[in-house]
Amino acid sequence: MSSRNIARKASRLVGSSRSRPHRSVVAAAVGTAALLSLGSLPAMASTGGHGSSGPHPRNAKGTFDSHLRFDNSDYTTLTVTVDGAPTKVRWYKEICYVANPQKMADTQSGIFGTSTIANPECGYQSMNIFVPESAFHDRSTAIYFGVNNAGWMSSYVGASVTDGASFDSATSNVGAALKAGYVYVDVGTRSRGLVAADGSYAGKAPHVVVDAKAAIRYLRLNDARMPGSAERIVLNGTSGGGGLGAIVGASGNSTDYLPYLKEVGAAGVTKSGKSTLRDDVFAVNIYCPITDLGNADIAYEWQFTTLGTRAATADLGNDPAPAVSAELASRYASYLKSLHLRTSDGRNLTADTMIAAIKKEVIRSAETYMKAGSANTIPDLGEQITYTTGGFGQPPTEHTYTNDWIDVDNAKNKVVSLDMAKYFQFVVTQATLKTVPAFDAWGLSNAEAGRTESTLFGTAEQEYSNYTAYSWDNNDVAGDGSGADDTGLTWSQYAKRDGLAAEQVHLLDPMDYIGTKATTSANWYIRVGTRDRDTAFTVGLNLDRALAADHSVDDLNYQLAWNQPHAGNYDVPEAMAWIAKVLKEADRRQGHHGR
Repeated sequence: MSSRNIARKASRLVGSSRSRPHRSVVAAAVGTAALLSLGSLPAMASTGGHGSSGPHPRNAKGTFDSHLRFDNSDYTTLTVTVDGAPTKVRWYKEICYVANPQKMADTQSGIFGTSTIANPECGYQSMNIFVPESAFHDRSTAIYFGVNNAGWMSSYVGASVTDGASFDSATSNVGAALKAGYVYVDVGTRSRGLVAADGSYAGKAPHVVVDAKAAIRYLRLNDARMPGSAERIVLNGTSGGGGLGAIVGASGNSTDYLPYLKEVGAAGVTKSGKSTLRDDVFAVNIYCPITDLGNADIAYEWQFTTLGTRAATADLGNDPAPAVSAELASRYASYLKSLHLRTSDGRNLTADTMIAAIKKEVIRSAETYMKAGSANTIPDLGEQITYTTGGFGQPPTEHTYTNDWIDVDNAKNKVVSLDMAKYFQFVVTQATLKTVPAFDAWGLSNAEAGRTESTLFGTAEQEYSNYTAYSWDNNDVAGDGSGADDTGLTWSQYAKRDGLAAEQVHLLDPMDYIGTKATTSANWYIRVGTRDRDTAFTVGLNLDRALAADHSVDDLNYQLAWNQPHAGNYDVPEAMAWIAKVLKEADRRQGHHGR
């Protein structure tokens, strides 16, 4: 690619106030194989679409390292209570983890309304670090790295620990992390919906991934100066945060992100764009990840039309565009086949075996729940299943549903039968399905775009861009700069000639990095609720099966969580026990006894 084209694409992505080096990596652009039908694409740069960042010389320094030195004396002491016991916590406040942060508008709008930003200079590229008393001088303990990007929205740096707060370690992952002696980190990131001081859209992909990686690099740069070990980062996130955790965990040390890291002034990037630090993580602890966005629409429609779910619940508003649903669903089988995944019992995972694979996971979830305690029983057929809804500021509300889909023997902790068609109908009755398309709906007059992920893509001057073949080719909103109606290019032509949105999809997709030269995390804990209707169950299952085939993964703990909705951190004791286990196992393998 010529330097002129690089500059042109960079200015479109980050707005007039910045320039960003920008490589073309379209060959794997929309979820591993979604572009297979588009013909040949431009070759990747010689470093490879998923290349690791190469050697990290011990004495090599990044261009911005001197500006990113951690001051271990600059903290405020807080007192909190964990399980009734007072605990001192050192708070290192709003550490800007990049040398060249992007200034934001003073006022921002999000899913919870409009707010005034206290730190527009670096509030979206900062982290709060909380060190419990037991870890004040412990440089070998884990760092619990929390990202908060529901719906892939931008996340102003949060403060999960405040003076006087009280935590129950059985229900609070924050309290449990502090009790375990882990360093707790809240990370702010740019993403959807964010407006820069110059009026441009600051959160376009892959900025959210770049920011998380920059924060990790800051921790690695300062590993010898601060409590906790950057070799033991455990990344936690839910929903869009789960999707962010998946791509960060999968794409460790990939050279794809180095131009972006250099532009924000991340640690460990040289003037020539080489890396002197790593950004892989030790473990990933994620819930209901919204991921594989380039194929999320076709997966969603395939799952909820294959057994007639949308049509059977049309009276609930679940079938607004049957023809569009059918068209999207028809594209999924070829995509799934292209992944070359296998089920847990070794069969090819295809459209013919996927429903059975999901069924197996639902049965495993139910039986795991029943075995966990004598009080854990599942209502008989004809009895009432009780469930709770709420979230996004809404109070919890209890509901009931007549069980017509699962027959169990509670005495033996066994599932007798499971009707998948009725199970899917239950899922979409307790939470109405999304629009059609569900994830890339902007620019389609037949759909209610709502909060769909289209706003994550496009240039810094575009509110949104379509990023999938169907939505691009069917965009009918004049003047939005997206789709064939405005560009004169079909998706196939666009991906070959320009490909910005296609590249953005690639840089968010863990499926494009697992099993490649990237340093994928060795430890994964993934949970998806059995009542989750926010993305297809196929997405989490495909992620699990891809990780299972990656020989660099040591511990993979994937499961559907019984009777849980689209939510996270509902199983704190179980998740924390898993973290302790993989840390102990790493000690055993590496002979680690502190630094």
